[in-house]
Amino acid sequence: MLAKIAQTYRSSFSGLSRETWLLSLVILINRTGTMVAPFMSIYLTKSLHRNIADAGLIITLFGVGAVLGTLASGYFIDKLGFRAVQIFASVIGGFLFLAFGYITHFPVLCVMTVVLSFVAEAFRPANGAAIAAYSKPENLTRSYSLNRLATNLGWALGSSLGGILAAINYHLLFWSEGCVYILVGLLITFLLPHRQGVPKKAAVAGVSRDLPIWKDKFLFRFLIWVAIYTTSFSLIFRLVPIYWKENWHINESVIGLLLGLNGIIIALFEMVLVRHWESRKTAMYYIIGGVVVTTVGYLFFLMPPVWPILLALLAVVFFTIGEMMAFPFINSVIMGRSNDSNRGRYAAAYSLTWSVALVLGPGSGTLIIERWGFVVFWAVLVVVCIISVIGLWRLSLNKAVAA
Repeated sequence: MLAKIAQTYRSSFSGLSRETWLLSLVILINRTGTMVAPFMSIYLTKSLHRNIADAGLIITLFGVGAVLGTLASGYFIDKLGFRAVQIFASVIGGFLFLAFGYITHFPVLCVMTVVLSFVAEAFRPANGAAIAAYSKPENLTRSYSLNRLATNLGWALGSSLGGILAAINYHLLFWSEGCVYILVGLLITFLLPHRQGVPKKAAVAGVSRDLPIWKDKFLFRFLIWVAIYTTSFSLIFRLVPIYWKENWHINESVIGLLLGLNGIIIALFEMVLVRHWESRKTAMYYIIGGVVVTTVGYLFFLMPPVWPILLALLAVVFFTIGEMMAFPFINSVIMGRSNDSNRGRYAAAYSLTWSVALVLGPGSGTLIIERWGFVVFWAVLVVVCIISVIGLWRLSLNKAVAA
């Protein structure tokens, strides 16, 4: 069995370019430095002694900056190139992280949050454009798969290390993430060659339409239900940690390990499982199944916390299975309806659902928690996931699904 898994990985990633591997190394290091976001809510409530509504506002402002940064990044990639945008976002973002840890005045913190997330989140679209430019067209999908693998492995390492550092001193989180960002900028400067021209795009067989997204009725509705799901899913890494800390009394180092487990499971099993799943059922089948499994994960928070660490562990496992089922196939549905002339817009629309989720989810979530408590909040998320399941299931009956 182990030999078969190893062979699957070898066949999946053979033939990729040197630059593709270097980009994945860069994103691995970049994501390993992601230590601030998972612990931001705890930092604000415990270290700065702000209430949970203030913590929700800061997290929401992170989302606002991310939306603006993502949109601006696309413009500057066309004007300056993806390499320059990655270097700028990494180096300037690194110095902003270093400064962020020393700000305690709340209005200044709010402004700094938007600026920081604007700069830092500009990195992702530029990194995605770089993958397309350095990859051969026939290897584009596998190049993105390698990048996702590196992203999740980096997230696992960063969350685990972040929990340990947070238990010592929260300022270490900002210093570590800032230094990692600067290191990433230097690596891109000296290791990755400059590439002229527009990114290569792989052809999608059998697709000839060039519809604007809002005129592709199936895709537009699909993105709405996906945005609802991603809004609920994004809260796992924003508000769940503070619940574990305040209500279940799990310390930061264990919280970091629990969050890191998500990335480890994905890094070890997602590629093998997706390859096994993709030829058996439709993409919509796995997307709906993933949302259902995520719903079960939230149900663990409504159980009496007799064994809180065990319940937290089970929740992480179910969240991760739901993520592995849903997100790879969400991407395949979206890209399956695109062509060479609009693929970038379709991919950007999917990225925007995540940015919108980061704006709407934390702010509304913290308001619910402040007024009615966590129990009502978890119940609301269960209902939201069920609504998404129903919407996606009804949409799957449409014969226009491209899976």
